[in-house]
Amino acid sequence: MYKPPELPPYVERVFDVVDAIPPGRVMAYGEVAAVVGSGGPRQVGTAMARYGGAVTWWRVVRSDGGFLPGHEREAAARYRQEGTPLKPDGARIDMARARWVPGPEDLAALELSMASDDAGRDEVGEDG
Repeated sequence: MYKPPELPPYVERVFDVVDAIPPGRVMAYGEVAAVVGSGGPRQVGTAMARYGGAVTWWRVVRSDGGFLPGHEREAAARYRQEGTPLKPDGARIDMARARWVPGPEDLAALELSMASDDAGRDEVGEDG
C-alpha cells in the first residue's frame, strides 16, 4: 500500500491557509506567508510548486492577479467555475474584489490547526 510522504511542517501550515480560502476568493503568495507567520512569497511558491497539486492551488496567485504561468487555461476554468472576479480582459484576477482577508474567527481556526504542526521548523523541504 502506498503511503504519501510526510510533508514538512512549513508546507503543512501553508496548506492549512490555502485550504481555508473560500471558493471564488484568492490570496497572494506573500499574504499566505503573512498568515503563516514566516517565510515570504518565494517560500510559499516553492511549497506550492513542490507539493501543491492536491490543494486548491489556483486560489494562491501573484500579487498583481496574474495567472500561474503554464496553468492559465486550467486556472481560468476554475475561476469561471467558482465565480472569481476577473479584470475586464479576463487575463487577471480583480484583486480588489477577489482578495480574501481572513477575519478573526478564521485566524483563530488557523492558529489551532497550525498549533498541531511543528511550528519550530520553517523548512519547505530538505534542500529548500
